[in-house]
Formats: sequence, structure tokens, C-alpha cells
Amino acid sequence: MPADLSRRSVLGSLGAAAMGLSIKAANAPAAPVAIARCKSYQPSQLIPVLEGMFDKLGGLGRLVKGKTVAIKLNFNGGSTVRLGFLPLGDTHWPHPDLLAAAMHLLARAGARTIRLVECAPIPWTTPFQEFFLEANWSVRDLVAAAPRVEFENTNYPGPSGKFVRLPVPGGGLLYSAYDVNHSYVDCDVFVSIAKFKDHPTTGVTTVMKNLFGLTPLMVYGNYAGKWEENDLVAGIDRIMQLHRGVGRPAYGALEELDPASPREDGYRVPRIVADLCAARPVHLAILDGIKTMAGGQTPNLSCTPVEPGVLMAGTNVVNTAAVAVAAMNYDPRAPRGAVPFERCDNKFLLAEQLGAGSCDLSRIEIIGPSVQEVSFDFRSLREKQRELRQRLSPNPRPGDRKQN
Repeated sequence: MPADLSRRSVLGSLGAAAMGLSIKAANAPAAPVAIARCKSYQPSQLIPVLEGMFDKLGGLGRLVKGKTVAIKLNFNGGSTVRLGFLPLGDTHWPHPDLLAAAMHLLARAGARTIRLVECAPIPWTTPFQEFFLEANWSVRDLVAAAPRVEFENTNYPGPSGKFVRLPVPGGGLLYSAYDVNHSYVDCDVFVSIAKFKDHPTTGVTTVMKNLFGLTPLMVYGNYAGKWEENDLVAGIDRIMQLHRGVGRPAYGALEELDPASPREDGYRVPRIVADLCAARPVHLAILDGIKTMAGGQTPNLSCTPVEPGVLMAGTNVVNTAAVAVAAMNYDPRAPRGAVPFERCDNKFLLAEQLGAGSCDLSRIEIIGPSVQEVSFDFRSLREKQRELRQRLSPNPRPGDRKQN
């Protein structure tokens, strides 16, 4: 009898939890997303297009006036990794002119301080600005874009010497909380800016996947806890711990909720992204689709440069990312096993379950051209690349098999 009671109580708890997630998904926020065509990064074209989008979302002044704004960049890969001879801003990093234009408009709307933040794999003694210079970005242009601009490499704890804990509302999916640099907490407004492109682990990468980069390598990197003073963050990525579940967080960060959960990245990474979207809400999401690439997150031989010629912005990161994915000719609500989530759980649905935002396009107001009008067919390019891999490899991965 005690065993039966225990089993019934467990099943009841699971049922209640599932019902709670369903309610959260149904009530997940749905805010408008602005879409605009834009073919060039020239400031003369870029600034009025961005300003028009922000105005349609209610204006920047009510959001940023007198406040500190942290902009999470999306510097995946090294600062010298390129697709052919193309600049990073034309393929996988958000373009520096787009960043400068957004900073200019934020400052004009009254932002007190603009802080550029990202986890850069360079020694803590090396100024973060050096990472920009290695990529041939003009730090001078960024500093000139606003009266007060700060830079912070968020792989490190900052002046206090301590990381700050971000709890996930409702307890989280993989971790109940994440330890991050203070800049992600010590700000009034949080902005995510990124390209939209394919991703080998989570299907697509946008302003949502950008939040995976909040996790500092000192805490969650391959050699977390083995970093030495004046040294580069060991490992330079999070593959072992966050992707594969090997190792433990360092510096007192909480361990994952269930050590017996699947040790595969298609399960783990989407849950981490969803957790972080709920733990660190984004106030403004900006998607760079003027120029980007199809086929991956970081340049490789299977990537193709493309020019969709579109910008998107929204005040909810899940809503904005879902619209971008639809414009890539994918279904943001597709289940695991269907394109583009062939090898992973759908991070949009997971974030929706946490109440971070809706990925139901019928609930999201589109301001500007329709999704169909700005659609660019990433799906067809993805299929061609899969067929090429199948011809070259006699034993393709399960996720490379053609989906119905």
C-alpha cells in the first residue's frame, strides 16, 4: 500500500506539473513583432528603417530613457573565423553598422549608459575591445555611437569577483538557476541582437539561442574550475558540460536538476536556452537578416551566404524568434524529428511551456510586411546540403535522413 500511495502521489504531482506547463503555454506573452525590408547596412538607410520599426513598437523612449542598457552580442566562433573572404558581419555576427545604428537610436531616446556584453574567449587581462579589433571592427565607431559606452567580457565575474545567480521561474528544465556576470543583472534594459541562421544542435539560431552565451566559461566551460589567474579561459567552449553533461559547474554554481537526464545535446541545449529566456527576459530583440548565411551557426564548408534583406524587432524574444523562423520557411512549432528540429527538442515550445513567450504565430501581431512577403527559403538550402552529405557519407547521422 505505501508503494501504491507513493506511486499515485508521484503520478499526481507529474499531472499537476504538466497541467501547470500547459496553462503557462496557453498564457505565454504575445507581443507585436515589427518587420521591415532593408537591403543595405549604410547608416542612411539603416537608421530610418530601424527607427520606424521601433516607433511601431511603441518607441524607445518609454523603454530606455534614463536607464542602463546591456546589449548581448552574438560573437559565436573566433574573431577571425570567416566564410571565405566575407566579413563576419555579412555572415554570422550581427553587423557592426547595425549595432552602431541601434546604439545611436537608444542614446537618442535617452539611454544613460549602453554596455556591450559577450563571453569572449580571451584572457581577463586583455581588454574586451581587442576582440572587436581582431575582427576588424571599429571600436571608435561604437564608442562614438552614444555618449557613454561600456564593454564587459562576461566570461569573468567583473570587479566584484563574484558571479550573480539567475533563478529560473518555476524551477527550470535543466538547471534551477544559472550563475552569470553581473552585467546581465545590473541593467535596466536587456537587448539581444543576432543573425537568424541554421544551427546544427538546435535547428536554428536567433535572438533566443544568443542567450546560451550568457553562461561564462569559467563556470560552465570544458575545464570549469581549472582556470588560472592571468590565463585564457580554458577550453574556449561549453561542449563537454552543457552539451554532453560531462563535468560540473564551478565557483559554487548549482548542479543540474537531474543527473540521470539524457546526456545528448539535442535534449540539453534547447532546455538551457528555454531556461535562460525565462530567467533573463529580453526587453528588445533585434534580428539581422539583411545578410546572413544558411547551413550552420559558425562558418564551415556547408554554409552558404544569403541576403534575405530583412530586419525584425520585438519586445519578446520568443515571439520575435518564432516570426524569424517562420520567415526562414520553417515551422516554429514543429515537433522533434521534423525540419528544422531533426535532432533536437523544440526550444520554442519549451520556452512557451515556461511562460517566456508564445511561438504561436496566430497570436503574434506582425507590423509591416507579412512573413510570406519577406520569406527566404532556408529549408531548400538545408535539403540540398543534407543530400550532399548523404552522397559523401555512407553512414549519415539519423538526423540527416530525409523527413516526411
